[in-house]
Amino acid sequence: MTRIARPLLSTLAFAALLATGSAHAQSKPVCGLNTGRAASGEPIPLGAVVGKTGPDDFSASALAALAYFKCVNANGGINGRPVELTIVDDQWNPEIAAQVATKLVKDRKVVAMVGSSSFVECGVNGKMYAQEDVMVIAGVGVPRECFFAKNYVPVNTGPRISAAVVAMHAAQQYKSKKMVCVIPNIPSLGNWACDGAKEWGKANGVDVEVITIDPGSPDATSTMLQAASKKPDTIILNLPKGIMVPMLAAAEQQGLARKIHFVSSTPAYNADVPKAIGPAWNNNFDIHLEFMPIESAGADNLNWKATMDAFGNKADPRDSFAQSGYLAARIATEALLKMDPKKIDRAGVSAALRNVKGFKSDILCRPFYVGDGARHNANASGPIAQVSGNGFKQVSKGCLLASDPELADLREQEKKLGL
Repeated sequence: MTRIARPLLSTLAFAALLATGSAHAQSKPVCGLNTGRAASGEPIPLGAVVGKTGPDDFSASALAALAYFKCVNANGGINGRPVELTIVDDQWNPEIAAQVATKLVKDRKVVAMVGSSSFVECGVNGKMYAQEDVMVIAGVGVPRECFFAKNYVPVNTGPRISAAVVAMHAAQQYKSKKMVCVIPNIPSLGNWACDGAKEWGKANGVDVEVITIDPGSPDATSTMLQAASKKPDTIILNLPKGIMVPMLAAAEQQGLARKIHFVSSTPAYNADVPKAIGPAWNNNFDIHLEFMPIESAGADNLNWKATMDAFGNKADPRDSFAQSGYLAARIATEALLKMDPKKIDRAGVSAALRNVKGFKSDILCRPFYVGDGARHNANASGPIAQVSGNGFKQVSKGCLLASDPELADLREQEKKLGL
């Protein structure tokens, strides 16, 4: 268990940064009250559940949230009170996920969860969060339950929307008419996470088949041969990085790299990937980004990098999931700063977070909101990048908005909120 205190960036301080235009030369992060004085009051307890040990290390968003809160605490905290973020590892195990979350909520008595990222915890803990009135501003939501719970609010698009958007891109860019989507058979992830692309395909004359794999013992060669046997124009890899890289290696070994278009949801957008997959995929592998590119020069994106450099560890990832954790922490911090620091309790924090509406960042394609709806998926768009040398280049002109039919209820909610 890791416990660290960290802060965030106030709206006024960040607006001032934008107004001065100093972001491009920025070396110091702007966080919270930005006073330069450390907070010393009673800590505000927050928590995060991550899948650190297991098929892949899925803790980047919580580490970024931790860095931001650390910066906030060094700059006055939440009106004098430091934030104390406790990060726990569910080990990709539902039973452990239930145990560690219960300790945070009932023993640690956190007032909210911020920056969580897990493949398993949403399903086992969503009911408890609602019963205990704990709001979760998650960095990364993965299975269906993360997006169908009243108290669970992912900042990212999620694998279903990510796969749908990259499928739309493949159809537009490569005129693909037949696709195969590969997904782990984790409960509430397998099929559902590829069904957005499949349902969009049905409405747009594109055939999308789904292949589910065992994440514990994936057979990359067998999976790629099975996918290729469907004779697709495009293969969508909707997989964690640790499973996705061997899949591309197997595809290359089978001579598929130049015969079939390969695209991916966001996990492939990682600095280690281009070198790991090799030159066969140069200008030959497209990826949906849940946020604007990590190289973008917006003030908030530069502030995220400055925060990671100043308050994170060198080994902490600087990827899309880190962007999401930073945003989750910013959202939480701005909500907390509007509260009376002497009256910060769970009920008040939950109400403040539900009131979040129109949160803007140049890391996001569209304003973010929470609201009081029965479920949440405010982020439903993003640009497309392509592997280029040892890095990536953006190949879409802007952000693509998902046309997943499952989003119809949220589109109506957004209209009511005036978004």
